[in-house]
Amino acid sequence: MTSKGWFKRYMYRYLWRFMIAALLGSFAVCCATGLLFTSGYLISKSAMRPENILMVYVPIVLVRTFGFGKAVMQYVQRLVGHDTTMRILSDMRVRLYRVLEPQALFIRSRFRTGEMLGLLADDIEQLQQIYLQTVLPIVTALVIYAASVIVLGSFDVMFALWMALYFAVLLFIIPGISLWVVKSRQQRVKQGRSLIYEQLTDALFGLRDWAMSGRTATFMNAYDDAESKVFRLEKRLKSWQYTRNFVTQLLTGFAVLIMIVWASGQVEDGKIALAYMAAFVLAMFPLMDAFLPAADAVERIPTYQESFKRLGRVESMQGEPTQQADSQQPLSNQKAHISLLSVSYCHEGYTNQSIRELTLDIPQGKRIAILGSSGAGKTTLLNVIQGAIVPSSGRANLNGLPIHHFDQAEWFAVLNQSPHLFDTTIANNIRLGKRRATEEEIHEAAQRVKLDPLIASLPQGYLTKVEEMGQRFSGGERQRIALARILLQDTPVVLLDEPTTGLDPTTERNLLATLLEVLEGKTLIWVTHHLLGVEHMDEVIFMEQGSITMRGTHDQLMANFERYRKLYQLDHPFN
Repeated sequence: MTSKGWFKRYMYRYLWRFMIAALLGSFAVCCATGLLFTSGYLISKSAMRPENILMVYVPIVLVRTFGFGKAVMQYVQRLVGHDTTMRILSDMRVRLYRVLEPQALFIRSRFRTGEMLGLLADDIEQLQQIYLQTVLPIVTALVIYAASVIVLGSFDVMFALWMALYFAVLLFIIPGISLWVVKSRQQRVKQGRSLIYEQLTDALFGLRDWAMSGRTATFMNAYDDAESKVFRLEKRLKSWQYTRNFVTQLLTGFAVLIMIVWASGQVEDGKIALAYMAAFVLAMFPLMDAFLPAADAVERIPTYQESFKRLGRVESMQGEPTQQADSQQPLSNQKAHISLLSVSYCHEGYTNQSIRELTLDIPQGKRIAILGSSGAGKTTLLNVIQGAIVPSSGRANLNGLPIHHFDQAEWFAVLNQSPHLFDTTIANNIRLGKRRATEEEIHEAAQRVKLDPLIASLPQGYLTKVEEMGQRFSGGERQRIALARILLQDTPVVLLDEPTTGLDPTTERNLLATLLEVLEGKTLIWVTHHLLGVEHMDEVIFMEQGSITMRGTHDQLMANFERYRKLYQLDHPFN
C-alpha cells in the first residue's frame, strides 16, 4: 500500500474543496498585495498634495476594501481548509479502525504496542497536516507565482522573466535543497520517536518488574539515550531551518532592492507615475510571504512518507483473503477442523523457538487440555491455533485453509483469567457477544451460566452497573458474565486461557462444571497450569520448552507416566 491509498484518494474525494481553499488563499494574498500596493500609492499621492480629495478617494476606498477582503478571505480559507481536513481525519480514523479491529490479534503479533500507539497517536494526526501545511501553501504559492509574473509582464516582459527566475529560486531551488538536506534527518527523527513510544509502553507494562529487579536506572539511561538522539537530530534540523530562513530573508530584501531599481527606472522613462514607485516596492512583501512557506511545506514530506509506509504495512495485512467470509454458514452450524502439521514458531529477534515441530488434529467438538509451566510455549501455541500469529514453519489450517486467513472473531471465542468488564450494565456487557441480542437471549445466556440467582438479588437486575473493571463482582461472577457473552457469540471453537486462575477451589470447581456443561458440542482448547478437571478432556497435552513431552487421554497418562500421576495427585490431595 502506497501513499496513493492514504493521500490521493482523499485529494480526489475532496478536490473541489481543496480548489476552493487554494483559490481563497490566493485571493487573500492578492488582497494583501493590493492593500500594500494601494497604500503605497495613497501615501505617495497624498505626499504630492493633490488639489482635490477626490483624486485619492478611490485609493482610500481600495485600501479599506483590500483590508477587509484580506481578513475575510483568510478566515473563509481557513474555515474551508480545516473543515475539509477534519473530514479527512475522521475518514482516516474510521478506515484505520476498520483495518485494525477485525484482525487485532493478527496485527498485534507483527507490531509492537508502542508502534501501534505511534500509528494511532502520531501518524494519523501527522497526515492531516499534509493538506494544511504542505498542499495548500504550495498550490497557493504556485498560483501567486503565475499571477505575479503575468502582472509584471504587462509592464515589462523582460523584467517579468528575470523575476520569474528569481522567484523560482525561492519557490523551487531552496525548497529542493532543503528537502535534500533534511530528508534523512526527518526520517531518523520519526523513527526515533517511534522507538521512544515502544520503550515507554514496554516500561509501562513492565513497571513492577523494572522496580522489583532494581534496574530502573538501566531503563532510564536507555530512555534518556534514545531521547537525546532525537533531541540532537531535532536541534540540527532547527539549526538548518534558522540558516535557511536567514538566506530567504536576505533574498527577500534583495528582491525589494531589485524592485526599487526597476520602478525608479520605469519612472525615469515615464512608463509609470512616480506615485506607483512605492506601490510596487511595498507589494513585494506579501508576495515574498506567499513564497517563503514553500520550503517549510516541502521539508515535511519525509515525515509524511514514514507515516505512509507504516500505514501501508498495517493495511497490507488486510489484503490476505478471508476465504470464508462471503459464503459461510450461520455460526451455530459451522464446523471447525483445526490441523497443525510440523508447526514451529520463533519470535522476531530471538533464536530459540517458542514451539517446535508440533502436530495436532482437532476435529469439531474435541476437548484438549494444554499443560505446562510458564515459558513452555502454551500461549504461543494458543496464538497459532487462533491465527493470531503465523508459524515460522509448518502449516496451521482451519478447514483446509490457513487459519490466519479467517476472521478470528467469527470462529474463536476466548475466556482468559481476567476478562474485561466495561463500566456499563450487566446486560450491555453480555450483549458484547452479539450486538443485536434480544432481552430474551441475554436472559437465557445468563441462566445457562447460572447468573440468574445473582441478578435476581440485585435491585436493578440486568440494568445494574458493574463498575470499572467489574469491581462490583467477585472473580467467579466476572467469569460467568464473560462466559454468557461467549454463549451469545456462539463460535464453534472456545479457547480457555487459564480462566480459573486466582479463584478459590470451590468457585473453581463450580465454574469448571458450568463451562463443560454449557459449551457441550464446541471445540474446547484449555490452557492451564494444573490438572483439576482434566479428566473431562478428550486429550491432555503436556509441553516443555516448546515441545510435547506427554500426550494422551487422562486414563492413558495416569497408566503410563509416573510424573503425570504425581502431578495429578498434587492437584487432588483428598482423592
